[in-house]
Amino acid sequence: MSLVQHVSAVEGPDRVDLASLYDPPENASIQLGRRLSRTISYDFLVPADIVAAEKPEPVGAHKVSTFVRTAQVAAGVLMCTLGSGIVFGFAALKQVLVDQEIYHDLCTAEEQARGDQLCYLQDQKLNMIFIVGSVTTNLSALLVGSMLDRWGPYPCGLISCALIFLGSTCMAFANVLPLDGYVIGYFLLSLGGTFIFVPSFHLSNAFPQFQGLILSLITGAFDASAAVFLVFRLMYDGSNKSFGIHEFFLAYLIVPVLMLVANLLLMPRSSYETRAELETERERQQDNTLDVHDSDDELDTTAEILRVRTKRAAERAKDTAQINDLIGTEAQQAQHEIKEDEKKIASGIWGVLHGLPAHKQMATPWFILIAMFTVIQMTRFNFFISTIWTQYEYLLDSPERATEVTRFFDLVLPIGGVATVPFIGALLDNTSTVTVLGLLVLTSTCIGALGAAPNRTAAYWNIVLFCVYRPLYYSAMSDYAAKVFGFATFGKVYGTLICVSGLTVFSQPALQALVHDAFYEDPGPINLYLAGASLIVGLALVMYVDAKAKAIRQYQYQVLIANAGQVDPDDERRSLLSVSIYDNMSARVGSQRRRVDLRSPHLRPQDLASHNSLGASLFYSYGSVGAPALSDAGGDDESTPTATPYGSLRPRRSRQALGAGLRTVTEREEPPDEADRKIREWQERTSQRQSETDESSTTASDHAADDDEGGGGHLSQVLSLDERGPVNQR
Repeated sequence: MSLVQHVSAVEGPDRVDLASLYDPPENASIQLGRRLSRTISYDFLVPADIVAAEKPEPVGAHKVSTFVRTAQVAAGVLMCTLGSGIVFGFAALKQVLVDQEIYHDLCTAEEQARGDQLCYLQDQKLNMIFIVGSVTTNLSALLVGSMLDRWGPYPCGLISCALIFLGSTCMAFANVLPLDGYVIGYFLLSLGGTFIFVPSFHLSNAFPQFQGLILSLITGAFDASAAVFLVFRLMYDGSNKSFGIHEFFLAYLIVPVLMLVANLLLMPRSSYETRAELETERERQQDNTLDVHDSDDELDTTAEILRVRTKRAAERAKDTAQINDLIGTEAQQAQHEIKEDEKKIASGIWGVLHGLPAHKQMATPWFILIAMFTVIQMTRFNFFISTIWTQYEYLLDSPERATEVTRFFDLVLPIGGVATVPFIGALLDNTSTVTVLGLLVLTSTCIGALGAAPNRTAAYWNIVLFCVYRPLYYSAMSDYAAKVFGFATFGKVYGTLICVSGLTVFSQPALQALVHDAFYEDPGPINLYLAGASLIVGLALVMYVDAKAKAIRQYQYQVLIANAGQVDPDDERRSLLSVSIYDNMSARVGSQRRRVDLRSPHLRPQDLASHNSLGASLFYSYGSVGAPALSDAGGDDESTPTATPYGSLRPRRSRQALGAGLRTVTEREEPPDEADRKIREWQERTSQRQSETDESSTTASDHAADDDEGGGGHLSQVLSLDERGPVNQR
């Protein structure tokens, strides 16, 4: 199986320290009061800012008609259904390969004389086909992601057509090729499938308001593509075994041909702009200075100048209206951001390692434990898929029952992947990461126990749980990586996870040899050993994440208490610190939530300290609130980020650096002279208040501690960013 096939989001903001807002990376979209938004990347070799500089210019979805974009999404989903993940329908294909006696010449004379349907060496060779396909799918995601970042989706689509065409040809004529055509063909099919699937992510930006739905359709299409070989097996059985491997893959050549036509005539040449890029474009279009061009001086009359500028203004208004239709108005966008913030609150750990270099992130238990857990799960998944028939032949003591169970698995595998997509999304959005990890550990243990039971009912339940657990696990891993490590280092961290877990699939022949030689074909001990290892590592992961989540919530609470009302209303950074909190406790039935502006200079520590449950789900998108977890990264060097002291949210950086960075932010809307003046004034105010800040911070912390001891009440809150200042909600 492939970790890359299930992603929870293709773009999103990383939690950043306040100081980094004054030195924004080149690949980040930043405006005054806006969060940094990044796009998912699987390129683990080149820094994201370099990749962004080389990436082809994206096209705005508002510049393409709704009909064309709808057709592109439909074509992308159809192509994913027909070719992206067909290699994972190997269980159905293997039955046909065995029936056609592929590699049967590897069986010993004794095994052939007994009339064994499948011998040991033949089984090993057939499973090697699947191992090659599975490893290729995992590792090729890094190659495809790198090419996609540099050249866009169009070349990737053309390459996928060529690879699938060559792979089908090799499979069709494998018997006459001088090399092993089945292994080569499967390798090409898996590589071509990744070239189809990964570039399809950008189609979710064709309709930003339905991005989640389109991602679900694409992910479901990948899972459904496993049914291609199921259809082939049904056609093989229905034709009295006359429609074999050669005939099927010759007919399958029509798929890459149709894909080529679609790529040449319909699919976009470059990726669509993300939601953040569309927001930036909308703000640019609202700038009326764009109506004035230097070429206006060449016009003869004032009326002609007015006519030209009026036309430009109309075009700007049209573009703004079209963008609003795509992503909603500014008010709707604010509500969208509130919902996104609620998801981060629910996770409990969002942003814990955001901003750290990838190598330091991978040195923490956050990565080491999830990598160990993933390696075990990938080994179990691939071992079960490739050996399901031989396992149940022994457990049920009947080749016929084993065939019946395997065919049930062929049917449930694609259905389970498609049917669970909406439920998985709701689970990840509304449940804490600790709860999700606990559910994964529990389900994994149940699957291991059922996999060792010599019972027909247990076999069917095992298959159902497996087909539900598999897409849940893959989606949860990408969701975990984005929330813990962030989008800035996603390519390196998640790419390393894919590589490590993919390469461990080569241990499968050793496991199969162990079952054959040490346990006399009994798969029960191996399944129990793997389940036990999964339980031990999984419990360690859950306990670690739970402990860190509690520590982060407590730290966030202390920081908020210590900094209540300390941000000057005239400070340029005030809009960057705009956060809100909603109190459900005081609301009556039928009334709306009361909003408290955490930026307010009138907010006192004791106002918040009375609510001792405040830290339960505190979310602070801007600022070093999640910083205590950074100490896990190791290293005492000066480059290691440090937590902002409890008493102040002001970043400890040189005024020159802050001034230079602030100029980058303010010069978008202010003339250079005006920006310099504001910077100088801000520097003067900062210098005057520095001594006062330290004293007030200590006093605020003492008050917070005293009030916390006697505080009471309950505060159930949702935090949100407000780019435009306080919003009057009652």
